[in-house]
Amino acid sequence: MKISVVIPVYQGGRTIGKLADELAVHLKTHLSEVVLINDGSTDNSHEECLKIFKKYPGIVKYIMLAKNFGEHNAVLAGLNHVNGDYTVIIDDDFQNPPEEIEKLVSKAIEDNLDVVYSYYEKKYHSFFRNLGSRFNDFVASYLLNKKKSIYLSSFKCMNRFIVGEVIKYKGPFPYIDGLILRSTKNIGTVLVRHAKRADGKSGYTIRKLVRLWMNMFVNFSVYPLRMSTLLGILFSILGIFLTVFFIIDKILHPETPVGVTAILTSILTFAGVQLLMLGLIGEYLGRLFLTNNQTPAYVIRQMLGHAKEKE
Repeated sequence: MKISVVIPVYQGGRTIGKLADELAVHLKTHLSEVVLINDGSTDNSHEECLKIFKKYPGIVKYIMLAKNFGEHNAVLAGLNHVNGDYTVIIDDDFQNPPEEIEKLVSKAIEDNLDVVYSYYEKKYHSFFRNLGSRFNDFVASYLLNKKKSIYLSSFKCMNRFIVGEVIKYKGPFPYIDGLILRSTKNIGTVLVRHAKRADGKSGYTIRKLVRLWMNMFVNFSVYPLRMSTLLGILFSILGIFLTVFFIIDKILHPETPVGVTAILTSILTFAGVQLLMLGLIGEYLGRLFLTNNQTPAYVIRQMLGHAKEKE
C-alpha cells in the first residue's frame, strides 16, 4: 500500500520545507511520492521546492505552473501525476498536521471507502473564511446532493479509482469536490486536529472565493437555471395578481391617481431579475465557449520527477 501526497503550494516558501520533512518522518513506511505544485507563487517557493526535490530524490515530484491558476486547478495538475494506491491532498500551511494523514488512509482502508474527508472540532481559520466555508457547504448540499454530514474539507484522501475519475475532467473550471460527488457516494469522514496557520495568511481573497463558488454553481449543476425558471413563474404570478389588484382598485376608486413610484419600482424589479437571469445564462454560455475553445485548466512551465522530467 503506497500513499501519494499532493500539496498545492502558493506563497508557501516558509513552510513547505518543514512540511516535507515531517511527511518523510511520519509516512516513511508507506510514502510513495510527494507531488508539489507551485501555483504561480511570487515568493521563494520555487527555490524551496527545488531544495526539497534534491533532498528527497525518487520521492518528490515538482510541478511549476506558468501562472496562478487557483487551488483546484493546481490539485488537478498534481492528481494527473500520482501513482499511489491512496492519494491525500493537504495544504502547505501546516493547519493540517502531517501525522493526521494516517487517520484518513486507515479510515478509507478499513471501511473500503472511495473518499474520506476530514472534519474538525475547532477551525483556526478567519471569521470570513469560516463563513465562506459554511456557505459553500450549505449550497453544495442542495446543488451537488451532498450529505449534510459531510464537510467538504480540502484535506482529504482518495483511492486510485476516484483519482482516475477526477482526472478525466479536461475543462478549464475544475472543482475537485464536485468531480468527486458526481463520481461516488461511497464517502466517509474522520475527525482530525486543525492547527493555527504556521505563517502568513490565507491566499483566498473574495475574488477567488467567488470564482470557486461559480465553478460549483455553474459547472456541476443546472439548478441555477431551474431556479431562474421558478423565479420567472413566481414573478409572473405576482404580476398577474398586481394587475388584477390595480384594475379592481381603479374601478372602486377612480379618483386615485396612477402611482408613478409603483410603476418605476415594478419596472426596476422585473428588469433587475431579467438581467440577472440573462447574466446567469451568459455565464453558462461563456464557460461552454471557453471549454470548447480548449482553454487549459493549467499550464506546466517546469516538471521535475522520478518518472519524467521536462524543463
